[in-house]
Amino acid sequence: MNLLRLIIALLFLCFGLVIGFLNDSPGSSLDLIFFKWSTTSGNAIILSLLAGVIIGGLVVVATLVLPIYAKLRKANKSATHAPDVKAPSGPQGSGI
Repeated sequence: MNLLRLIIALLFLCFGLVIGFLNDSPGSSLDLIFFKWSTTSGNAIILSLLAGVIIGGLVVVATLVLPIYAKLRKANKSATHAPDVKAPSGPQGSGI
């Protein structure tokens, strides 16, 4: 199932790249506070896709991966400091 998801994601990524390269009409200009950036609409689409992937990955890392690592470290720390529980040896309280 994971392989199927990977193949579908790669197909959509390639589709987005093809659309970005084929959209070669001039006229995209991004005016920021410190500089002005002019580019084609295809490059703007590809860069916005890349920015979305990076921002989405950072959000997943911040909200899922880091808390899971913290819980895992806490569980490992408590497991190493827990006292060993030994099974009782021999019959105890059998009443024979």
